Amino acid sequence: MGVTGRPSAAAVLLAGAVACCAALAVAAQTQQQQQRKHVRISGNAGDVLEDNPVGKLKVFVYEMPRKYNQYLLEKDNRCLYHMFAAEIFMHQFLLASAVRTMDPEEADWFYTPVYTTCDLTQQGFPLPFRAPRMMRSAVQYIAATWPYWNRTEGADHFFLAPHDFGACFHYQEERAIERGILPVLRRATLVQTFGQRNHVCMQEGSITIPPYANPQKMQAHLISPGTPRSIFAYFRGLFYDMGNDPEGGYYARGARASVWENFKDNPLFDMSTEHPSTYYEDMQRAIFCLCPLGWAPWSPRLVEAVVFGCIPVIIADDIVLPFADAIPWDQISVFVPEADVPRLDSILASVPPEDVLRKQRLLASPAMKQAVLFHQPAQPRDAFDQVLNGLARKLPHREGVFLRPGQKVIDWNAGQYDDLKPW
Repeated sequence: MGVTGRPSAAAVLLAGAVACCAALAVAAQTQQQQQRKHVRISGNAGDVLEDNPVGKLKVFVYEMPRKYNQYLLEKDNRCLYHMFAAEIFMHQFLLASAVRTMDPEEADWFYTPVYTTCDLTQQGFPLPFRAPRMMRSAVQYIAATWPYWNRTEGADHFFLAPHDFGACFHYQEERAIERGILPVLRRATLVQTFGQRNHVCMQEGSITIPPYANPQKMQAHLISPGTPRSIFAYFRGLFYDMGNDPEGGYYARGARASVWENFKDNPLFDMSTEHPSTYYEDMQRAIFCLCPLGWAPWSPRLVEAVVFGCIPVIIADDIVLPFADAIPWDQISVFVPEADVPRLDSILASVPPEDVLRKQRLLASPAMKQAVLFHQPAQPRDAFDQVLNGLARKLPHREGVFLRPGQKVIDWNAGQYDDLKPW
């Protein structure tokens, strides 16, 4: 209470949010009793989540020397479990997929299986100086072995690039921007976790995918869907990168530091740098899950929030979200500009209860959860199918894909000096 006897603004906000939590819990339980069907997602986005890509495209998978994929996996299988693992599982999926063709003459798309995120440091991070050399070597190999690359210089080829900044192949944004997208890939379609509008590392026509999060591991932590969501806003992760940016002004563009400094003592916010064993269970007890940018704008936290029905609070200006032409992110998330982080409590508390309930119902859709997961083995309409649907929607290829005899577009000698070294 203030000196006048009136409650403070913070107290009013807290009381309102607590009342909102209680009301939402009651309303959610009532809905579960009265309505077992999921709400249909409206609009163009969402309607295509259940599209079947089979029959809409054919993909030829290049057979590459083992040094580009299997040898790296056998040498260090940690890359099967990290957030970049989609490039491995996409290869395994395509080998058995009904869209695969053994006749390259009838292919709509060509895929080169290269495991650039399997060449790891001792700490388990992809080596940024090895990845571009490896990818360039792989492109040289397919160009010298088959005629298909040369007739388009890669315009009917797609590559998985699940690095922090995609085919710029670096985890630090400044270095990634300095390098730019690997020149030999600039006509190809990049399937990458990185997505940000008006960014050097995001080229037109790219398909943004979710990072890999282990579906079986999350399935093992599911709790009763009737469990009340008693946590208002939840976050576990770094606020500062003390090793690389101790002041917090560069890491996450200062957004995570701002979250911590403004709300570390706010009882509405359950936040910590610790990662408890109940992390997944806690997300299922939360209404809002904070998904701020880190070094890059994306993280597995977004996938986890969707799977566990926790409304993602996306704090990453200009982010391009996974499968944005299929998943209606505006209907299931709350977007907060980085500059507005100091008002995060009032922004979330002002979301109308009926909007919260609608977002939760949409998040409960099995199709929504399926679309962000790379299942092993693959399941209908999961993230693998969404990648294929994205490729199918780019067909027929645009005019100018096939080059005239003797026409060259790509400069094989372009790029940073170190990237031109043999791999």
